[in-house]
Amino acid sequence: MTPRKEKSHICIDCGKCFARPSDLAKHENIHTGAKPFRCMACGTRFSQLSHLTRHQRIHTGEKPHTCTECGAAFAQRASLVSHQRVHSGEQPYRCSHCQQCFSHQSALKVHERIHTGQKPYICLECGKRFVSSSTLKIHKRIHTGEKPFSCGECGKRFIQRSNLISHQRTHSGEKPFCCGVCGRRFSYPSDLTRHQKIHTGE
Repeated sequence: MTPRKEKSHICIDCGKCFARPSDLAKHENIHTGAKPFRCMACGTRFSQLSHLTRHQRIHTGEKPHTCTECGAAFAQRASLVSHQRVHSGEQPYRCSHCQQCFSHQSALKVHERIHTGQKPYICLECGKRFVSSSTLKIHKRIHTGEKPFSCGECGKRFIQRSNLISHQRTHSGEKPFCCGVCGRRFSYPSDLTRHQKIHTGE
């Protein structure tokens, strides 16, 4: 059995111990703010070589971490681990307010703003506030007139992908929303809701 290396190299700033002086030197960059590793492509500097290596994949397009389930490739292992929850259904992040669970910490963070009322993203055009950067981005298209999602059948354009998907049902005839009482199917959730009032007597 290989004897464990004694961690005799101590950081004077935080007391953390390291087995090798090179590991201590690398760690000390956190405290000093030193960033000796520079990306030759864009000039961004990093405190650790591993961080530079990970960053360089933005420029090279290298994606060494592959999902064994579907073949999707990722530049970072953390992104692969996060993606694999799509297949496993794992939801390790729980809301402390309502106990709803999420696959990703970022999704939990956005969700919790429903409870706190926090809306940190503001539209500079009209002052309206949003819980996430993605909803702000979609909102901004109202001001710019941008409609990036185009129907391949008729050319009609939409602000949101969800609106395009909904529109495409007029061409495909798809009816994914089913009434649990009588089995009748509908293209849009609003039509299903309206229909269900027949059964409830509303």
